[in-house]
Amino acid sequence: MRAIGVVPKKREVCLFDSHPHPLISDDFEVKVKALEIGICGTDREICTFVYGAPPAGQDYLVLGHESLGEVVEIGTKVTGLKVGDLVVPSVRRPCDDPTCQSCQEDRQDFCFSNRFRERGINGIHGFMTEFYVDHDKYLNPVPVSLRDCAVLVEPLTVAEKGLAQVWKTQSRLPWVKKNSPENQMGQGLNAVVLGAGPIGILGAMALVARGFKTFVYSRSKKPNMKADLVESFGATYISSEVETPQQLAERVGNIDLIYEALGVSKVSFDVMRVLGMNGIYVFTGIPSQKPAIPVMADELMRNFVLKNQAIVGTVNADRAAFENAIKDLVIFKNRWPQALNQVITGRYSMEHYRELLVREEKTGIKNVITLG
Repeated sequence: MRAIGVVPKKREVCLFDSHPHPLISDDFEVKVKALEIGICGTDREICTFVYGAPPAGQDYLVLGHESLGEVVEIGTKVTGLKVGDLVVPSVRRPCDDPTCQSCQEDRQDFCFSNRFRERGINGIHGFMTEFYVDHDKYLNPVPVSLRDCAVLVEPLTVAEKGLAQVWKTQSRLPWVKKNSPENQMGQGLNAVVLGAGPIGILGAMALVARGFKTFVYSRSKKPNMKADLVESFGATYISSEVETPQQLAERVGNIDLIYEALGVSKVSFDVMRVLGMNGIYVFTGIPSQKPAIPVMADELMRNFVLKNQAIVGTVNADRAAFENAIKDLVIFKNRWPQALNQVITGRYSMEHYRELLVREEKTGIKNVITLG
C-alpha cells in the first residue's frame, strides 16, 4: 500500500508504493483505514533530517502523527470499538524499562527513561499511509459530528495537557475564583497566547471557552486572515510589530497565564519578562538548535521569586488530554463553527506531499492529506 515517509540515510522524502499492508496479530488490536492526516512543523523538520528515527532494522520511517481514521477490523477482545467507528490515535508508546513507573501506568507522556517511541517520529511508523494497526487503548473514539474537524484533536491535546498542568500547579494558591463553574475556571484571569499557528489558535479557543480574557500575540500586522479568525471567537489579536511586550502588558493588565505556541526563544523570553503576579508560563515550542541569545536572567529570576511565578513545559499527551480535546472540539463547533472550519485551510491528495512537506508551497494554518 502507499505511504509517505523519509529514508534518513539517503536524505530522501518519498511516496512509497509497497509499504506492507498491516494485519491484526493480537486480540486487542484494531485495524484502521486512514482518512485524514494533518501536516505540522514536526513533519517538516523530520524531512530536513534533523531528527526522526525508523523502526529498528528498517531504513525508512512513515510520517504522520495527526490522524483521523475509521475502524475496519477489530481483535476478538476489543470491546470499546466497533467497525465503522471514527478514531483518533495517540502518538507516544511506552518504553521497555520496567523501572519507568510512568510507562508502566500508561502515562508514557511522562516517560522517565527517554526510551519511548512515537508514531511517525521516533522508532515506529506513523499514520501517513492507507491502513494501520494499533492496540485499542491508543485509539480514541470520535463522534461522527466531528468528521470534518477531528484531525485537529491531536494538536489540540497540546493545549489540553498544558491546561491540566496549569490547574494542578496553580492549585497551590487561590488562583481560581470561588464558585466558578467548572468549565469557566478562567473567569477573571488574563491569558496571552504567543503565536497564531494551529497550536496557538486551538489553545486560544480552549482558553476563551474556559472564561479567560484571551490575547493572541503574533507577528503580522492587522488586517490579516489569522487576526480575523482569532477575533471571531472572542480573543484579541495584537501584533508584535506594533506593540512591545511592555505595551502588551499595559493593555492586558496582570498577565495570569502565558501559553507559548511559537517556538521562537527570543520572543518567548522577552514576553516572559511581563508575566504577572502569581503567573504561570507554559512552554510548548521546541526551537531548533541556534546560537545562544542574550536573556535578562537577573530580571527573570527576581520575577520568579518575588512574583511567585511558575514555568511548565508540556509535550505529547495522555488519554485524558485526547478525551478533553474531543469534548472541546464539540464545544468549539457549536460556538464557533465558521472559525473552526477556517483552521483547516487546505486538503490535498498524497501526491502533493512534496509541496506540503519539502517545498512548503501550500500556505495557511493547517493543511491536511486526505485518503478517504
